[in-house]
Amino acid sequence: MRSVHVLVQPVVRTTEGTVRGLLDRGLAVFRGIPYARPPIGPLRFAAPAPPERWDGVRETVAFGPVAPQSGPLPAEPTRGTDWLTLNVCTPDPGTAGLPVFVWIHGGGYLSGTSGDPLYDPTELAGAGLVVVSVNYRLGAEGFALLPDAPANRAFLDQIAALEWVRHNIAAFGGDPDRVTVAGQSAGAGSVAALLTMGRARGLFRRAVAHTVPGNLCTPALATEVTADLARRLGTAPTAAALAEVDPWRLASAVTDLGTTLPHHLARWGRLAQGGIATVPVVDGEVLTEEPWAALATGRAAGTDLLVGHTRDEFRLFTVLAGRHGAFTDDEAHTALDLFAPAPAGPAAYRAAHPGATASDLLEAVSSDALFRMPSLELAEGNTAAGGSSYLFELAFPAPAMGGVFGACHGLDVPLAFGTQDSPVGRHFLGDPPAPEAVELSAELRRAWIRFATTGAPGWPAHEPDRQLTRVLDTRSRTVRYPEQASRRIWAGHAPTAFDLARD
Repeated sequence: MRSVHVLVQPVVRTTEGTVRGLLDRGLAVFRGIPYARPPIGPLRFAAPAPPERWDGVRETVAFGPVAPQSGPLPAEPTRGTDWLTLNVCTPDPGTAGLPVFVWIHGGGYLSGTSGDPLYDPTELAGAGLVVVSVNYRLGAEGFALLPDAPANRAFLDQIAALEWVRHNIAAFGGDPDRVTVAGQSAGAGSVAALLTMGRARGLFRRAVAHTVPGNLCTPALATEVTADLARRLGTAPTAAALAEVDPWRLASAVTDLGTTLPHHLARWGRLAQGGIATVPVVDGEVLTEEPWAALATGRAAGTDLLVGHTRDEFRLFTVLAGRHGAFTDDEAHTALDLFAPAPAGPAAYRAAHPGATASDLLEAVSSDALFRMPSLELAEGNTAAGGSSYLFELAFPAPAMGGVFGACHGLDVPLAFGTQDSPVGRHFLGDPPAPEAVELSAELRRAWIRFATTGAPGWPAHEPDRQLTRVLDTRSRTVRYPEQASRRIWAGHAPTAFDLARD
């Protein structure tokens, strides 16, 4: 492949055809490049198909359409059918050998887009990385378990995007042998899955996983979720039948199901308590087992891994729901019974948090089960599998709104990207952001850049005996893993896939 660097608009030749991007703040930017065919018509619910070739020059200056979204939408999304696109931002497509950073967005496996201003790649690309961001199928399109379609289609989309990177990134100045795959929340869950999937092997060298979620489910539970969705739509729970349903109508049905999850608590247990219906499935083929189990048992090889979580992960959801500090003893009891490892877990949480309120206990066990312990288990499993794991905890509290958010879920993203001026960044960090937030942002961003470039973020690896962890705060420090009470409670209890509740 040959790349030509044009002063006004950069032009690059890919395996499918020539693309023309734009210059933005001294960087070459290409948006909406298809890495697979639109998953509609006969390709609906199928594995991603290779993109079609084109003649001439394709303009790639606008983000591709978002995949159908579930949940509350902050603005009317750009709709279309070409969901499977990616974006490339490079310091210079005429150079060679730059490290590559592939970003998989979060959003609870239900929403999100690579074009969100939160993920503006300017700071990272300006420091010498080729940054790729990916759209993929969400909700039922990506994860509903169907008897006549492959499972976990979203993960197959991400693999197709990484294959595109493998074949094309040299034309944008990147090194296909220096690829770091990265994500936060659902993106981190995707990274964890990719670490253990055979068909992803060789497509990346390093991985970054911020806040690995623990919400996977068994085929039995996923089958019931799909059946419920189909009933709501008056059709059969098959790919052939659901393909007749408009994708955005299907996404709306997922939203409606989410609002009724508390009614399914007795049957769907942890899935209902977790609040998201369509999650990855441990189907035995695409995703053969829980990632931390695959790594800990040596059935997957380790790699260079930067992984971590925030201190107050679940606080975001209690504040947004208007319930922070207002949960009842019964609600805390339910959360402890569902999430704490049996049999001693509920009592152990109460003993570890003497004087804690019901809300404190609910936040602690929810943070651990859904985010903190899966992140820790991934670090320790990767080390056991022969990789180098670098662990962090973000302890810096969000300054906005009187600090009510604490060091909550998602706060790390605008800090790492340096996007404090994005809507999410201003929401957490204030407008203008506090000086200490700007300093911490630079520290975390340097860690990303160092890791993508060298494989080490700037602090020692996390080993089972010393458990060294970087605590990111106004004065960051490297200490023994700070959540020792939770670590002891969960010792020997790796997160397991959500299943049908059994009394």
